[in-house]
Amino acid sequence: MSGKRRNPWMVRKTAGWHYDAEKDKQVQDYIIIGYSKTKAEGLRMLAEYNENPFDTRAAKMTFSDVYEEWSKRKYPTISDSNVKGYTASYKACGLLYNRIFKDLKLADLQNVIDSCGKNYPTLKKVKILFNQMYQFALKNEICNKDYSSFVDIAQYKDRNPNKYDRNKFERSEIDRIWEQKDDPYYQIVLMLLYNGTRISEFLDLKKEHVHLEEQYFDVIKSKTENGLRKVPIADKVLPFYQAWYDSCPESKYLLHTSDGKHFLYRNYYDSYFMPLMEQLGINHTPHCCRHTCISMLAEAGVDATTIKKIVGHSGAMTVTERVYTHLDIQVLVEAINKI
Repeated sequence: MSGKRRNPWMVRKTAGWHYDAEKDKQVQDYIIIGYSKTKAEGLRMLAEYNENPFDTRAAKMTFSDVYEEWSKRKYPTISDSNVKGYTASYKACGLLYNRIFKDLKLADLQNVIDSCGKNYPTLKKVKILFNQMYQFALKNEICNKDYSSFVDIAQYKDRNPNKYDRNKFERSEIDRIWEQKDDPYYQIVLMLLYNGTRISEFLDLKKEHVHLEEQYFDVIKSKTENGLRKVPIADKVLPFYQAWYDSCPESKYLLHTSDGKHFLYRNYYDSYFMPLMEQLGINHTPHCCRHTCISMLAEAGVDATTIKKIVGHSGAMTVTERVYTHLDIQVLVEAINKI
């Protein structure tokens, strides 16, 4: 090709013919295999292509291109929560976005893991995304080798660079929160301390699933199968549930914003929970409430099976405990009232 170019030789091959009316003759249609620095190198590229033809469009697909093609097929078949998980994992792979997929090596994938600064659970999701994309790429002849299975995340199993200090609340800290019990937003913190739910489970709780007379509520949406459960309401915080239930009749959620709308996690965390903790000089996150509830139940002598049923621990039950799935709600209320 003319001009000063780093790779002045175009390697191309006839893919067919078409009639050019202006020239009044048949002309060739080409596919471009690539570009080379020398004629000899170009001839080798041509010979390799003839020996093992490949889809030239696939050969140029970037990491982002493969992700887009894969996600168009994958996302309609999975839940919204899984879509969010894959999307978050993809955002951690910015180093690879514009890289040609078939040219990626193990070192490139490992560099994402080593440099993205994510915690171990997130790194597991990134590796799963790599696995899924390589399966798709191999099936569609975009690449011929899967490096994803060799990516090492085990070295980060005990490290969590983004992890908060999730110690339990001290008794003195809980007492200080009780001193603020007339504030409806401190009431939410107390409710969390005495129900052991994940913050997302509690924010998503609708009034229709709250049974105040029987003193329990149903968690119908959780991150795990064991998370779907009946959660007892302790006597000491029952008035708070009643107050929130009655505070905004038009809202379908137990907890809600001042105008009756659903609390989004980030809104609640940034605008309510953390300012309350800062006001009292307490350094904890909403998850610490769950951890504290579990600890208080254990310290009160509640048996392990009952604790697991209350908090919905996943993967923590023995075979016997999984078979013994029915615990009367009164047993659960009595257990939560011990703390």
